[in-house]
Amino acid sequence: MIETITSIEYDEPICVEVDESFSQERADKILSFLLKSYSRSFVQSLFSDSLVTCNGKPVSKSYRANIGDIFEFTVKEPEAVSLDKENIPLDIVYEDTVMLVVNKPRGMVVHPAPGNLSGTLVNALLYHCDGELSGINGVTRPGIVHRIDKDTSGLLLVAKTDVAHISLSRQIQEHSLDREYRAVIHGRLKESEGVVDAPIGRDTNDRKKMCVTQKNSKNAVTHYKVIEEYPGFSFISCKLETGRTHQIRVHMAYIGHPVAGDTVYGNKKPALPGGQCLHAAVLGFDHPITNERIRLEAPLPEYFTNFIRKIR
Repeated sequence: MIETITSIEYDEPICVEVDESFSQERADKILSFLLKSYSRSFVQSLFSDSLVTCNGKPVSKSYRANIGDIFEFTVKEPEAVSLDKENIPLDIVYEDTVMLVVNKPRGMVVHPAPGNLSGTLVNALLYHCDGELSGINGVTRPGIVHRIDKDTSGLLLVAKTDVAHISLSRQIQEHSLDREYRAVIHGRLKESEGVVDAPIGRDTNDRKKMCVTQKNSKNAVTHYKVIEEYPGFSFISCKLETGRTHQIRVHMAYIGHPVAGDTVYGNKKPALPGGQCLHAAVLGFDHPITNERIRLEAPLPEYFTNFIRKIR
């Protein structure tokens, strides 16, 4: 039976023979399983860069595998990062030789993108860590294990080494990493706690948005609990069982209670200026080297507490 690859040697060919468990599966799905700790975009890039062959010939990501097919692929060593190091102050909640956890402020972009190549968390990390960051997520996302939105504040995992990155990514995929958020939402929920279990995929009418859909989607589960209620609003905690893009924002809007300040999935005239009232408050994980269970918590930021004070 094909097993997940846990250790990669850069620029060294990797060969895998297809067995009955992956007969007629797409080539990109097979590689996504093999490279479980790597992002989907990373796996797709192997095909676009012609780094994957089947039986000695280049193969497309949509190729359907047959029993006995021999896939060979190579993971290239990450290119040197050419982004600028910027001395931007960081609120570091935890740090050691292989990883750190940052309390990201609302309004900060996590990684550079066209038209936004400076002032990001990555620019700050390159300065703080002097370039010692994992290369698994590519040149523009060194060290970034997972993301939170620009206008969401809170805790974010960063890996300094590839070993740490793989371990932390695996915990996310296996749902052993605890992630709890705090949010203010519109209205009052019928139940004081509950679960939203609804698949999330790309919105076909607006590719920048996500939505609850059965088409080309992934399962998504959010557990919520009411902490306090105010006139027209509720203060809740949300625990993620999965980690889909915009998951809490999409799920809360889906059940009719969008996050306060969210102009994408909620009211176009926000009750809270500057972004949604959403904070990644808790991270619990096993240390990638020592296996010690670590639980970190970031207090509610000023914008959040000011808004609660206003609506009480």
